[in-house]
Formats: sequence, C-alpha cells, structure tokens
Amino acid sequence: MIDSSLLAKLQAALPAEALVAGKDLAGRTEDWMHLQAIRATLLLRPASTREMSTALALCHAARQPVVTHGGLTGLVHGADTTPADVVLSLERMRKIELIDPVQRVAVVEAGVTLQQLQEAADAQGLAFPLDLGARGSATLGGNASTNAGGNRVLRFGMTREMVLGLEVVLADGTVIPAMNRLIKNNSGYDLKQIFIGSEGTLGVITRLVLRLREKPARQDVAFVAVPGFDALVALLKHMDRSLGGGLSAFEVMWPEFYELVTTPPSKGRAPLPHGSPFYVLIESMGGDATGDAERFQAAFEQAVEDGLVADVVVAKSQAEVAAIWSLRDDVLQTARWGLPFAFDVSVPIADMQAYVERVKSDLRSNWPNVRAFVFGHMGDGNLHLVISPDGLPEDARHAVERIVYTPLQLLGGAISAEHGIGLEKKIWLQISRTPAEIALMRTLKQAMDPQGILNPGRVV
Repeated sequence: MIDSSLLAKLQAALPAEALVAGKDLAGRTEDWMHLQAIRATLLLRPASTREMSTALALCHAARQPVVTHGGLTGLVHGADTTPADVVLSLERMRKIELIDPVQRVAVVEAGVTLQQLQEAADAQGLAFPLDLGARGSATLGGNASTNAGGNRVLRFGMTREMVLGLEVVLADGTVIPAMNRLIKNNSGYDLKQIFIGSEGTLGVITRLVLRLREKPARQDVAFVAVPGFDALVALLKHMDRSLGGGLSAFEVMWPEFYELVTTPPSKGRAPLPHGSPFYVLIESMGGDATGDAERFQAAFEQAVEDGLVADVVVAKSQAEVAAIWSLRDDVLQTARWGLPFAFDVSVPIADMQAYVERVKSDLRSNWPNVRAFVFGHMGDGNLHLVISPDGLPEDARHAVERIVYTPLQLLGGAISAEHGIGLEKKIWLQISRTPAEIALMRTLKQAMDPQGILNPGRVV
C-alpha cells in the first residue's frame, strides 16, 4: 500500500485528475491482452513534464517504487505492478507539438501513439518510417524506451536511428532537456542514447524529437513462395541489390505460421497455395513511381529465372497491399490454444535455419505434439518464435525458455531483438551480455537511480 503521507503530498501537488485510485482503477489492466487487472493501488497521470517532475521528486523522497505505463503493448512483463507500486501513466501527454516540413522533424509528447504520428506526418507529405503491428496502441515514449524495431528496420533502422532528441525526467525529478533537432551534433556526450532502450529504468521519457522522411511516391509489395533456405538467403541479397536501396521489408513466414493465418477461423486468405518451405512478404518504397514499379517487376523476373522463387503474387492495389500485410500482422492467431510463449531473438542469418530446426527438434523431443510458429524480420536477423501452451505441463515455461535461449550463446545471438528484457528475460541476460557489460549496466543504474525506484527489477 502507498504511504499516507506521500499520498497527501501528491494530492496537494498535483491536479485531482492526475490521481486515480481505489474503485476508479477498476477496468484498468497492465498487459497487452488486457487479461491482468492492474495491481498497483495508485496511478498518476501527469499532463506535463512539470507534473511528471513533481510526481517523481515526491516519490524519490519517499523511496516509492514507480512503474511507467505507455501503450501496454510490451511482451516481457515490463508493465507488471504490485500493490506497493505507483504507476506513472503517459496517457495525458499526447500532444504532437510540431511537424517541421523543412527540417523534417516532429516534436511530440511521449504518450502520442505511433499511428497518430504516422498519420500526422502523412498529412504533411512526410513519413515516420517506424512501423509495427501495435501501431495503434504503442506510444512513442515506449518505442524509444524499448528501442523498438518492427517491419522496416532493414531500410530505416531501429527507433534509435529515428530519435534526434529527448526530454527525460530522472528519478529525483531532475529534467534533462536534450531536445536536439539536428542530424549532426557531436557536442559532447550524446545523452539520449543512455535512455533509448533502457526500458524506463534510468529515467522517464516525456518528449521526443523524431526524424521524418519524405513520403514515398510508391510502395510495391509482393508475396513469394521460396523453395528452400539457401534460395531465401540468395533472394534477400538479390532484392536488396536489384531495388537500388528501396527494399524496406523482407518478412519471412515458416509454413506453420502461414497456414495458421490463412485458414479459418483466421480471416486471412492464402495468396499462394500452401506447401512451400518458406513464404516472404517483400516491400519496396521509393520516390520514382514509374521506375520503381519497373525495377520491382524486373527483379522478380530475374529471381524466377534464377530459381530463387517458386511462385509470386504482386499486389495491384492498396487493398491487396493491406491484405498481404494483414497476414504478417495477424499474430493473435497463435493464441487460439491459450496465451502462448512468445520469443523474440536475433540470430546470424547463416545460422538461422539450423537454429530453428534445433529448437523445434528439442521441443518435440520433450513434447511431441507441441505447436511452434516461426516468422520474422529475416533481413535484420530477427525471428519470432511462438510456442502454444496447449498440451504442455503448467511448469513448462522455464524448460521452453532454456531450449530457445541456450543455443544463442554459441551463435552470438541475442535473447531480445526488439522487445526488451523487462522482468521476463532478466535471468537469461548473461547469454547475450558479458559479465563486464552487466556490471557496467548496474553501475549506470546505481549512479542514475541510487534508490532503485524506477521500474524496479527490470533489465538488471
């Protein structure tokens, strides 16, 4: 429970609408599927950086743990709470302050959703290229704090590549106004990098300066059946080379996932017959409406001639583009048999197929009827493995994690490609980070949050 004296100070310092407690918390959840009711007994909703600073200063003085909530789309239990926690929600900090079409930057509050910014940039003839399935709920502050990846990392990089500046409130309420708007600025330490990907453990992001791009004149999308893994690797290199820098997505589906999202009760329909070893969604975005289309077509003609492609369908309208992308985004189909175990790993491309086969083999050795679905952003080495709990013993989680994570150490892989560490993956961090790296992380945490009130227990 929250200390009564702290509650009185928060009530005196913040507007009434900034505090939510008791029965007013009913209906609030803390997970992406909205299954877990919020367990914290107090939620704070600052509407400005000043209010956020005031709230954190008071919590810091009282040694009160706080957990930050954005869009609640995380997958590693980073938003989990206890009755002893105070939640800091960004839900009232949702202003797009500026879109500058000349400098090509946006200035936003951290509670703005990814889709809000995408649509606002589009209206100005610009684009914010970060994209992921939870775009309608995921907040930009959350995207930065987890260094989100998504569908177009191959072309535009992770969120880190799109952040020019940040405003951050430290554990003691100190405001760091590092709101740089320049692409080039080597004036001392680039402090924003400390906070991007730190999952709210070093400070709370309140505002961001984000880099925008010119809106593409054309988007070409195709769905491809590929005869084998070697052809898949060769196709990635061929398309990247042939599209003149335009390749923006290379999304691979193993056959089990493709069949799942194209058969009832899924609403998706198969653009190509089932039965191929691999399927790929390929997207190109460019500025030459005519030339890009011709280049896209020529690239596939050559791929077919070279035996890299068994079958292909090219989207001829925005409706067909949306239908193809909807297959990749329909991840909830994996929950048909209960809340699945979802994994997000990075693997060197050359080792990817052997890694997947080993994981599947080890899973089936323990549980012969296990359902495992694999898909992901092959172009940047990121795979998603989703394991259905159906037929597994209730205590299988740790054993499944060991099967998925242990092979990564010898491969130089990562236990988290884009979802972060949170509470869920902390015990496996040593697979991807050396003892010296983990020690330095703890040193940073101790220096910037000596009382450990910010998202306690996450990451390290």
